Amino acid sequence: MYDLTGFQRDLLYTVAGLEEPHGLALKAELEDYYESEVHHGRLYPNLDTLVDKGLINKSEKDRRTNEYVLTTRGEREIEHRLEWEQQYLDNRETIET
Repeated sequence: MYDLTGFQRDLLYTVAGLEEPHGLALKAELEDYYESEVHHGRLYPNLDTLVDKGLINKSEKDRRTNEYVLTTRGEREIEHRLEWEQQYLDNRETIET
């Protein structure tokens, strides 16, 4: 996950957190978080990058809608990232006390 951009990482986390992650739902969630518009030209190429890296799978829901699902590798990468982040948060709590 070290080679992902911040946007790609946020996108991966959003795919993991939505019950039915599809393009427009992901776009809406990220727009809420960023408080600005996420253009299709930014969203879909980054989703394709996550597919190419084996972190998510893309499948066709209907003719107009693709669904995205975390792969086992994607789940593992998120888990490792959370562990990595937590070590620094734990260290911060130790320093502050």
